[in-house]
Amino acid sequence: MDPSIIVDVTGNLNTIGYGLAAIGPGIGVGIVAGKTVEAMARQPELAGRLQVTMFLGIAFAELLAFIGVALFFLG
Repeated sequence: MDPSIIVDVTGNLNTIGYGLAAIGPGIGVGIVAGKTVEAMARQPELAGRLQVTMFLGIAFAELLAFIGVALFFLG
């Protein structure tokens, strides 16, 4: 079997794997932002504190995506 075919298939699987790995952080960011808006609607006086917590949650969720990018280029 030609080794170049194996490399091409592996590269394609890495691309698909990264695409699937990006879905998780995207869903997580959507949930975090949605729940923060819901909480601010219930208690507007806590909006500032909720936004700080939301941005921390988004940062941790996006960290997963950045790890996926790094593994995509290393793999």
